[in-house]
Amino acid sequence: MLLVAASFILFHSSVCNGMASERDVFSVRGVKVDETAASTSEARDKALMKAEGAAFRQLLERLTMRSDHFRLPDFSASEIAAYVLDFEVAQEKASAVRYLATLNYSFKPDEVRRLLIDRSISFAETTSKPVLVLPVYQAAGTLLLWDDPNPWRQAWIHRPELYSLVPAILPRGDLSDIAAIGPEQAVAGDDQRLSVIASRYDAGDTVVAHATLKMDRGRPDLEVYVTRYGTAMQEQTVVKSFASHDQESLEALLSRAAIELTSQIEDNWKRDNLLQFGSQAVIAVKIRINSLKDWLDIRRRLGGVAVIRRSDVVILSLDEVRVNLHYIGEPEQLALALEQADLAINRDGDGWVLELGQ
Repeated sequence: MLLVAASFILFHSSVCNGMASERDVFSVRGVKVDETAASTSEARDKALMKAEGAAFRQLLERLTMRSDHFRLPDFSASEIAAYVLDFEVAQEKASAVRYLATLNYSFKPDEVRRLLIDRSISFAETTSKPVLVLPVYQAAGTLLLWDDPNPWRQAWIHRPELYSLVPAILPRGDLSDIAAIGPEQAVAGDDQRLSVIASRYDAGDTVVAHATLKMDRGRPDLEVYVTRYGTAMQEQTVVKSFASHDQESLEALLSRAAIELTSQIEDNWKRDNLLQFGSQAVIAVKIRINSLKDWLDIRRRLGGVAVIRRSDVVILSLDEVRVNLHYIGEPEQLALALEQADLAINRDGDGWVLELGQ
């Protein structure tokens, strides 16, 4: 009886924690509006309608590939309202005719999923561990990473802040970073040094963005090689050239390139993690535990893995839990999604064992 009661409590706990993680993915924060109308109430209504539409569009673009963005629905305000779970006003100011605010929205996960499935638009929900970006800039034959100025590094630092399935962070560039890796080692893909600096920032992967400045046309152009090292299912190297527009400054060119490559990195991740609802499976796993705390921790992490639709506890004892994981997609996707939650699944004889990652 004690084990049955404990099993129910732990199952309920995992569902609650999973919902918190899911809510992050289906929430859009920091939507800013500034509207003017004949009255404060009219300006406010106009602003809220505009913010809701912008937040919903941002959410759909977050989940889907850029190649599918043209297929996303252009809903009216009343249609979008059916997908809103709740919203909050983080900041607001108003005058007799003007309304300014920053708003946060949460959307209904199941309804949003159904919307995309009904329109046959593929989407992903798995959030990557943070990736550490190393912007290496090459000009006149000189490689720059930690040197100041590095305009390519500044372009990455000043990208628009949006919640992404692939959180990108920049290193501080302190003495420890400089000792960990140099620009030549980053460009060469030195695994050991890339691993060292990634661990400093608790990053899952490292992205080396190597941009070469070219002046062949008498104005700045860029050739960029972007390689992601780490957990990606496929080797991911993006090669792109950026030609400056008329009157475009070097700073604007670098900014445009950093934003475009950020989107490309996100698309590559989504491609590997598109949810495949037509492919469903169940896998039995064994989890060794030393305490109740171990099981609570692993259960919480499982609750945040998007490809796992349900987990059933089969056996719960003092030192071991056996669980059936119902998931969608391919086994490789399950393993990659678990890795983002610091979980590892490995063969154990004829079965599988699930444990905390190293």
